[in-house]
Parts: sequence; C-alpha cells; structure tokens
Amino acid sequence: MYAQATLSLLARMSKLHHIVYVIELDPSVLSDKKFRAANPHHNPSLPCLYVGSTGLTAKERFKNHRNGHKSNKYVCNHGIKLLPKMYEQYPAMTWEDAVEKEQELAKELRGKGYAVWQH
Repeated sequence: MYAQATLSLLARMSKLHHIVYVIELDPSVLSDKKFRAANPHHNPSLPCLYVGSTGLTAKERFKNHRNGHKSNKYVCNHGIKLLPKMYEQYPAMTWEDAVEKEQELAKELRGKGYAVWQH
C-alpha cells in the first residue's frame, strides 16, 4: 500500500513541470495590425509582452522561439528578453493549469495596460 501511494504521488508530481513565462517584445510589434487590434487600450508607456506556457525551462523556450522552433512570430521577430519578475512567483503546474494560468495572466496584464499577445 505504501509503495502504491508513493507511485501515485510521484506520478502526480511528474505532471507538475509546466510553467508560465513572460517575454518583453520590441515596441515595433505594434506595427502589426493584428497585434494592435488585440490591444486597443494599451498604455504606450508600458512594454509589449508575450505570455506563454511550456514544459521546458523559460530560457529553453525563449531560445526555441528566437530560433524559429515551434515559435510564435511575435517572439521570433520582436522578442527582447524574459521578464522573470512577472512569472517566477508561479510554481510548476500541470499542463492544464499552465494553460489556464497563461490566459489569466495575459488578461490581468492587459487589464493593467500592457499590450499582450498570448495564444
């Protein structure tokens, strides 16, 4: 019974490896009509952002974006840097929770006036 409970706990913990991350985008991204349309109320004094989720580390995912591997076009063409202070407070989570948190964080940041893209 102990071994079964341990295996169950390990199985649940192994699923907790997805994270959300935030990338600062160059303001030139605002030249894209679709990006601008998604952010009609952005505050020009705040940076443009991309919010994503991944099973990789944020650094690995950013590198993949910049190299064009499973990349978002805005990050590939306009990505500047990771902004850990905007996401490091969120622990690793399941894929489902990470997707939900990604959407929540994007909505929250957009509500604060950031221009945000999230898939």
